Amino acid sequence: MMRCSLRLASCFVALSFAPLAIASAEPQLFYSKYFKGSVPEYTQISVDRSGKASYQEAKDDENPIRIQLSEAEVSAMFDAAAKLNHFQNPVESGLKVANMGQKTFRYEDDKEKHEVLFNYSIDPNAQAMLDWFERIAETEQDFIALDRAVHYDKLGVNDALLLLAISQEHKRLVAAPQFLPLLDRIAKNETFLHIARERAASIADEIRKPAAPEKQAQP
Repeated sequence: MMRCSLRLASCFVALSFAPLAIASAEPQLFYSKYFKGSVPEYTQISVDRSGKASYQEAKDDENPIRIQLSEAEVSAMFDAAAKLNHFQNPVESGLKVANMGQKTFRYEDDKEKHEVLFNYSIDPNAQAMLDWFERIAETEQDFIALDRAVHYDKLGVNDALLLLAISQEHKRLVAAPQFLPLLDRIAKNETFLHIARERAASIADEIRKPAAPEKQAQP
């Protein structure tokens, strides 16, 4: 009888904690794009409210790139999703335009899950949301190109850095500190071209600069 009581008590404790485990699920944004013939043809990005994000170029990729977004970046993304009512409404323009790739926005947490598919949208909030995901994709493609060059094509490192510098200049980089280990490795390694070492050091210095405070609106 004692064993049965203990077993029942254990079950009760487990069940009583189950809702807490479910409630702790973090809100998540998901994006995917499939565009046949493009390079890459498929991209997929997920972002948790904590800023943990992943990027992959295949649905079955078992080793996605994992990054950490800043609080400002992740807040801007979730604010954009909130303005879109967490994707509960259509965003497709309905205009006759060329195929620009099938895109998916999805929001989910422990209480709800909403998803919307579209080719092209004229909704400014949807465009802002799309721009954030495209910035992440561009950033990770820059990262992949630089990492590949560092490991397999030292002469191509400067070209990869030039593309990265352009992205930085146009403020397209997201989670920029992820580049610092690669940039420091290049800057300190004399086997790389001198111009590449200087450019790597310059980009790293810009990334390490403290963010400028946002200007307050005038009353």
